[in-house]
Amino acid sequence: MIATSQAPASPSHDRNPKKPRFIPPPHACDSHFHVFGPQAIFPFAENRTSTPHDAPKAELFALHKLLGFERGVFVQSAFHGSDHAVVLDLIAAAPGRYRGVALLQPTTPQAEIERLDAGGICGVRFHFFSHLGKPMPYDDIRAIIAKVAPLGWHIAIHVGGEGVLEQYDFITSIDAPVVIDHIGRIDIAEGLDGKAFTALKRLLDRDNVWVKLSGTDRITKHQPYPYADAIAFPRALAQHAPERVVWGSDWPHPNHFAVPNDGELVDLIAEIAPDETTRHKMLVENPARLFGFE
Repeated sequence: MIATSQAPASPSHDRNPKKPRFIPPPHACDSHFHVFGPQAIFPFAENRTSTPHDAPKAELFALHKLLGFERGVFVQSAFHGSDHAVVLDLIAAAPGRYRGVALLQPTTPQAEIERLDAGGICGVRFHFFSHLGKPMPYDDIRAIIAKVAPLGWHIAIHVGGEGVLEQYDFITSIDAPVVIDHIGRIDIAEGLDGKAFTALKRLLDRDNVWVKLSGTDRITKHQPYPYADAIAFPRALAQHAPERVVWGSDWPHPNHFAVPNDGELVDLIAEIAPDETTRHKMLVENPARLFGFE
């Protein structure tokens, strides 16, 4: 679908983040964020379904300094499509601190994949959300996985609702490391014993599956911070498999109509993982192992 308007379709991110009370440990990693534009330098994809506000790397760097994150993983968005100039630019601007996740097509040449790998890309993302466009056919996804798996890339899966159940067999068929975004965006109305959440925990029992404990603000049923109805879900995953969870801010929170304050999200880390050992795994050890930081 071609974007019908150049006007941003959702609220901008909070440009006045609070200084969090929680202090992340040294080498803490924000394992899921985006950067948009600036559009005048890094144009948005023509086939985007909407237009975001600019959220350039200078703002991201300032945010990470305020929040206390030394590392991060830039997840390429549909707003920039298959043009990875913006993510490569950010990685190059802070050597050793950032990695990236790409959006690829089956026709992407191997030489381009190797160029992205040399530039700090360590994963490829596939979505199963209608608002982001029609999901890619499985045969095409498998063809891309075959190209990137020899490089050690992980496979990021973006699902929601019953998506964990619907994609369960496909996810378990992948031999490469798999990272499920945003707590699987499960429906918390089903409770901690719900089928989708139970399936998510079963996936975590596999040695190659990880979950990002980002998006507590997305799975809440319209409750304000501190999202009391939702916090038990990431906490349960951190307790279930502390060695295979990572945390991400999801800044600047695209397609979100209740944009959170990033300082408050950081303070939720202590609620998600009350003990220091789990927090260190989630913020430092696990991202270093999964994304290849020194």
